[in-house]
Amino acid sequence: MVIVFVLMGLLALAAVAGLYWYVWRRLVRDTTSGPGLARRAGTVVFVAGPVLMIAAVTAERAGAPFRLQQALAWPGFLWMALSIYLLLGVVAGEVVRPLLRRVMERRAAPSAAVPQPAPVRNPAPVPHTEPVPTGAAAPEEPSPTEPSRPVTTPSRRLFVSRAVGGAAAAVALGTVGYGTYGVLRGPRVKRVTVPLAKLPRSAHGYRIAVVSDIHLGPTLGRDFCQRVVDTINSTQPDLIAVVGDLVDGSVKDLGPAAAPLARLRARHGSYFVTGNHEYYSGAAQWVREVRELGLHPLENARTEMAGFDLAGVNDVAGESEGHGPDFGRALGDRDTARAVVLLAHQPVQIHDAVKHGVDLQLSGHTHGGQLWPGNYIAELANPTVAGLERYGDTQLYVSRGAGAWGPPTRVGAPSDITVVELASRQA
Repeated sequence: MVIVFVLMGLLALAAVAGLYWYVWRRLVRDTTSGPGLARRAGTVVFVAGPVLMIAAVTAERAGAPFRLQQALAWPGFLWMALSIYLLLGVVAGEVVRPLLRRVMERRAAPSAAVPQPAPVRNPAPVPHTEPVPTGAAAPEEPSPTEPSRPVTTPSRRLFVSRAVGGAAAAVALGTVGYGTYGVLRGPRVKRVTVPLAKLPRSAHGYRIAVVSDIHLGPTLGRDFCQRVVDTINSTQPDLIAVVGDLVDGSVKDLGPAAAPLARLRARHGSYFVTGNHEYYSGAAQWVREVRELGLHPLENARTEMAGFDLAGVNDVAGESEGHGPDFGRALGDRDTARAVVLLAHQPVQIHDAVKHGVDLQLSGHTHGGQLWPGNYIAELANPTVAGLERYGDTQLYVSRGAGAWGPPTRVGAPSDITVVELASRQA
């Protein structure tokens, strides 16, 4: 079994190395005229980028000194995002490359139409020519009806490679730059109305601010957390639900970054459930920390609100530590005539929620794919990637999240804080 994993790892490494070589070839080797300074500099970038990326991931997972994590995170994780869009740009360039070359060849081709000389009244005497000896080859003359075919010269190939490679690099840099700005700017507020059959008229219009996947860590720190808190408070919600993946790191390193959470304000308080990244970061310590910050952890627990029950379950990643989700504990022995809203980090928990008669599950985890076309990959592992969907009598709402894991960048999946407004059908 170990041998199989080793072989799979080597194959994956070879595939990644092959893709990097392909992108380097198109963007560096094909755009430089020889082994000069430009090619050497480009090669250094394509070697240093992957090394920094691997170092950033390793440092975070191994719990390296936080200063080192921060130093590696920005260049390493940004290269991760940039390399995705460099690859996509180069692949798209393969379609453009032959078209551009053909256009240039046509412009360089001589005209096929040969002009005929005007008639002359007094033609000049034809000069005498010596006869060609028998057996000698006659000199070749170009055919007036067959123009010479254009040849793609080295300079023309270099121009095409530079034009296509430059465009691919510019688009990739612009995409990653704008996507990073979108994350650092902070999440935008999204509003969704969810009707619940069991919700009484007295709870009609109840507003829950849902925030997930803040991912405080080496790149997103205290200032980012403060922007998230300010955005949530500006919606003046009745209740705040933090549905997991708050942090990527220990309480020791990220306690100061999470401190602004103490300023969250809602009429009926703030509630928290664990995500998978809490279990990579010391879940028990973080549960204690958020409690000290004024949030109420729901560890497979339930509480009664005005007009409905609010429940929360641990993330499935907690199963490895003996603290996984327990739906029976969170939802057993409740009054089934009352509506219940469940906080569960991962959308895949919807299947257990349906079995236990949950009316609405609020989740995150997917980031909406975070980096297009990652949404197509996320669809393979999650029943819902973003938005509101119905599963039988249970509705599932999945937030794209407020922050980002790895690259502090989002493309095609803008960050959000969602205000879910509950609606009574009796109103």
